[in-house]
Amino acid sequence: MRTTLIVGNWKMNGSLPGVIELVESIVAGEVKNARFAICPPAVYLMKVGGMLDGSEIALGAQNVCDRESGAYTGEIAASMLKECGCRYAIVGHSERRALYHESDELVARRFAMALNSGITPILCIGETLEERENGDTEEVVSRQLDAVIDSQGIAAIAHSVIAYEPVWAIGTGKVATPEEAQVVHKNLREKLAALDTRVAEQVQILYGGSMNASNAGELLSQPDIDGGLIGGASLKAADFIAIGQSV
Repeated sequence: MRTTLIVGNWKMNGSLPGVIELVESIVAGEVKNARFAICPPAVYLMKVGGMLDGSEIALGAQNVCDRESGAYTGEIAASMLKECGCRYAIVGHSERRALYHESDELVARRFAMALNSGITPILCIGETLEERENGDTEEVVSRQLDAVIDSQGIAAIAHSVIAYEPVWAIGTGKVATPEEAQVVHKNLREKLAALDTRVAEQVQILYGGSMNASNAGELLSQPDIDGGLIGGASLKAADFIAIGQSV
């Protein structure tokens, strides 16, 4: 049976005093209903990692370079993230794809670098509002997933997490209905099952479209939604913990 995973993506938010307070509150409120991970800004990874020692909460990064080392100013290698204690790394987040023009191929290389360094990639896939209204949701998410499968093979997906994040529902207050989200998650799992049933049954598929404490229960009750990639709600400890309690 797949466990529920709740991942907090803090994005570019926080200050050192605020991060300390937030982590202390999350650790104090940790529940056993679900597994938790938090992805702070990179400058706070070492601090947060130290604060998580002794807890079951995992540390994650918001991105990872597609190169091992070298003259790549501003990038962070997977080996560095591993040394910081990262268990997860987000790759292909919609904001990276849209704002920094990361291609499917680049995302696949980032995925590979994380995986080869012993870090579990959280592969983000999802469609824009225009793509959804044009009926292209399945085509878009399949293309984004195929870039990784074609590059790394279906077996690699078993060692990753997939996060479906409808771009039109991120930071807008809009959210897909539980039924709408379930349709996409189910289609993704069926696509994987056509290649490898074991991988399809094993991989966690998270929902990443404005999940919060009030809608998490309904979303997480869907058979193919295995957790959430949480943005704004992860910046408030009570709300973040409440999502896990709703399982």
